[in-house]
Amino acid sequence: MKTLITYAFVGLGAQLVDGTLGMAYGVTSTTLLLAAGYAPAAASAAVHLAEIGTTLASGASHWRFGNVDWPVVLKIGVPGAVGAFAGATFLSSLTTDAAAPWMAGILLALGVYILLRFSTRLPTLRLHAPPRKRFLTPLGLFAGFVDATGGGGWGPVATPTLISSGRMIPRKVIGTVDTSEFLVAMAASLGFIIGIGGEAINFTTVAGLLIGGVIAAPIAAYLVRHIPGRLLGSLVGGIIVITNARTLMSSFEVDGSPRAAVYVTLFAIWGAAVAISVRGLRRDSAAERAAFDDGVATDGADEERTAVPA
Repeated sequence: MKTLITYAFVGLGAQLVDGTLGMAYGVTSTTLLLAAGYAPAAASAAVHLAEIGTTLASGASHWRFGNVDWPVVLKIGVPGAVGAFAGATFLSSLTTDAAAPWMAGILLALGVYILLRFSTRLPTLRLHAPPRKRFLTPLGLFAGFVDATGGGGWGPVATPTLISSGRMIPRKVIGTVDTSEFLVAMAASLGFIIGIGGEAINFTTVAGLLIGGVIAAPIAAYLVRHIPGRLLGSLVGGIIVITNARTLMSSFEVDGSPRAAVYVTLFAIWGAAVAISVRGLRRDSAAERAAFDDGVATDGADEERTAVPA
């Protein structure tokens, strides 16, 4: 029971982050399982089995709050499932340690791009031209493969890429990515069960992660609707940068003072970017109030002129 409760709290915290920012459930959960001595394939299998339930609950919650673009869900989720099944089959028989720094480097670059773009200005949204299938299919295949082989990665790959495209607002990106992850989790779980067998998976751990994640899903879906897009983009970018910088430093065995200096620098940059976003939000809010006041004043003047007899 103690183990179940412990992993339930892990699942709750991970789902709050994932449902609000569109990523990190798998990364957080898998990191803990690996630290507890799980084999990579068994850790990823447990996380993906739990994600079948958490992504279903998260998707339903995001749908309830209007955060889901269903055509995009299918266009990215189906190829994502294909990539996830291939990745799970691959990981079941082969380690992916050599690929970790390359993946982290790509994600780090995306994180820096998102962090800078959202802290300085919002991307130009072209909502009349949604992401196309020729863009979403390879993205889904790659993100699904990374997710299964790394124990997480669907959100870190798909979310920043869709946000940087400028064709969807952040809350729609997060809701759509979370909802499509259900298909990815199903396919990855099937691949792991075929590859390593059910006996290698600790179902108490799966149950704990699932319970915590399901509890947190509607809370996270509500929060994402009320967090400003500009601030949300800065938070997403910072998490991507910090998470993947850690992976790179571990891969290249950067420890001690250099590692601490990198963390201090990155957190300072992240804090500055968030502060710039907050200032930008206040400035935008003031401009909107001023425009509203001008409109009210103009309407009032028009009404007075209309009331004067000819």
